Amino acid sequence: MTALDKGFRIASYNIRKAKGLDRKRDQLRILQVINGLDADVIALQEADHRLGQRPSALCPSLIAAETDFAVVPAARNEVSLGWHGNAVLIRNDLHHGSITHIALPGLEPRGALRVELGGISLIATHLGLMRRHRIHQLRAIAKQLTGAKRSIVAGDFNEWSPKKGLDALQGFEIHAPGHSFHAARPIAALDRIAVSDGLTVTAAGVVKDGPAKRASDHLPIWADIAPA
Repeated sequence: MTALDKGFRIASYNIRKAKGLDRKRDQLRILQVINGLDADVIALQEADHRLGQRPSALCPSLIAAETDFAVVPAARNEVSLGWHGNAVLIRNDLHHGSITHIALPGLEPRGALRVELGGISLIATHLGLMRRHRIHQLRAIAKQLTGAKRSIVAGDFNEWSPKKGLDALQGFEIHAPGHSFHAARPIAALDRIAVSDGLTVTAAGVVKDGPAKRASDHLPIWADIAPA
């Protein structure tokens, strides 16, 4: 039995490179939001800048000093936090297994991370802006999870429709806990958490108050997961 077998909380948060609605880049504000999620695992999007070597928007030493999280070592250079802006944080008392970098199809450079967490395959991703590309990207993710017993896909799906464009995740329960974009006036449930057979969502929500209201243009989402 692993630390996650009794149930855990996962969160997903597009931090927009720590740039808030006041146009200020404030790492401590993002970390304050992260600490308030009471999560065990967090999938971050836009955790790295897009240009050059894609330096991290959150300093790893600051994460270590200000939170109880460790960064899953997915970066392929010395300056990024993750890969294609996707990063995964786990509680310090948790352990991860293998890490897989998944290149996603489409005109925009997009990717996903697969992290093994105690018998659960987590894919953290940020899908493209165009639905036809997102459909192919979800197919690539679903193919990557073929044969996995228990799986979670979490991230910014960039899908405005509650039903269209998600068919590739057959066998998954797809949860959009509420409107998470735009933080100033939430009108779309772009951020989602999908769970496979063997897992169930017992509660879920969107953080709409406190510093989350201005820390990014997205609001963080969370879900409590238990064995099915």
